[in-house]
Amino acid sequence: MTLSFTGLGLSADKVHHLEKLGFREPTPIQAQAVPHLLSGRDVVGQAQTGTGKTAAFALPLLEQIDPRIPVLQSLILTPTRELAIQVCQAMRDLNTDRSLKILAVYGGQSIDQQMRRLRRGSQVVVGTPGRVLDLINRGALNLDQVNWLVLDEADEMLNMGFIQDVETILNCTPAERQTAFFSATMAPTIRELATKFLRSPVTVTVEAAKSAPTRIEQRVYVVPRGWSKSRALQPILEMENPESALIFVRTRRTAAELTRQLQAAGHSVDEYHGDLTQSQRERLILRFRQQQVRWVVATDIAARGLDVDNLTHVINYELPDSVESYVHRIGRTGRAGKEGMAISLVHPLEKYKLRQIERHIQQKLAFAKIPTRAEIAARHLERLQAQVEDAITSERLASFLPIVSQLTESYDLRTIAAAALQMAYDQMSPSWQRHEIHTEITETERHGQRSPSKQGRGKSSSKQRRTIQPSASSSQD
Repeated sequence: MTLSFTGLGLSADKVHHLEKLGFREPTPIQAQAVPHLLSGRDVVGQAQTGTGKTAAFALPLLEQIDPRIPVLQSLILTPTRELAIQVCQAMRDLNTDRSLKILAVYGGQSIDQQMRRLRRGSQVVVGTPGRVLDLINRGALNLDQVNWLVLDEADEMLNMGFIQDVETILNCTPAERQTAFFSATMAPTIRELATKFLRSPVTVTVEAAKSAPTRIEQRVYVVPRGWSKSRALQPILEMENPESALIFVRTRRTAAELTRQLQAAGHSVDEYHGDLTQSQRERLILRFRQQQVRWVVATDIAARGLDVDNLTHVINYELPDSVESYVHRIGRTGRAGKEGMAISLVHPLEKYKLRQIERHIQQKLAFAKIPTRAEIAARHLERLQAQVEDAITSERLASFLPIVSQLTESYDLRTIAAAALQMAYDQMSPSWQRHEIHTEITETERHGQRSPSKQGRGKSSSKQRRTIQPSASSSQD
């Protein structure tokens, strides 16, 4: 029997609103958590990002808050400013009473402006621990009448060192409040926190995905010994030509360095990490969603609030520490029934991580060879031919016919067409290929060995083997 939102105990108005938004059936985490939260129980929920957990706490919360009372009744803590904005917007979308005021507070935005908005009265506040604590200390945020408290992405919040801030905030709220913790993993620290601050909580768990969706093709490239990953990434990107991609790295430094290299090679790419100001982050998210920038190099934490529709590729430039994070990363593509591509770059010594991933997702990962320049050139010609075929049926074709007529007085049609194709090909080829600073990849190099034919060469050989790659110090990031 299919469970409905009505069966969870939600009001008819709320169910009708969900139907208008296109939601017909609750997700597993919603089906388990909503009834307990509506009945007043404290809840500890374990579910991955993307399982609908925001609605799992937002729906019962919105049902029970009284918009007629102009005081803060609910506080939701999130680890990052991006997630705070995302949760705030989701709650506004789910809300049916427009008199209810929902406010997001976070660092990087004027605290004076946030204090002015709080003075006007907000029943729901979504915020990061640091900014919430700052507002409390300034007397701008009063938690005396909070009867709902939610800790979202609790594991990331604790990993980022917010444990003391979170405990301080929890101690500022009434003891009789209703509390919910939601987390992708359930570390001992989170369990201890739940034991300390929750009242006989109900634990609801949604089994973490142990297999990647079949609509996502997963491919692994082993970086040859002696190569940097950036050198290996360039030909892969040229071969794949992603329409939109998230490239995951571990550190801000790597994100900045890799972005700089890809931009120098002529690619449409930008960086996204914790060193950016809030206005810089918001501008980048808007540009990415409007396809003004094709690829984003991001750290895991910063990317938690970066949800973009129609993402074609996820690239693990550096593998995450946990297999759960791997599944979460690649799950950002291949959504809404569409196909996606997940690419991972690994050094030979990292192969043990691949075995852990394969055991977890219960799939064998496909290994591929780094494409050669000849293979990339062939792929470019395929794309060029497809573009020409599209242009032949275009209405704009007629405007170029007079030029062709003039040229035919001196050249035959095949020569004219070949020249036009050469110009188009040069425009679409990457800068590193046009200037011949990327060398041919031999079969032995693909397997991490030096080509015998290139051994013993002098300085002239090293000049021929120039590539776009980081300095020795930065490549170790």
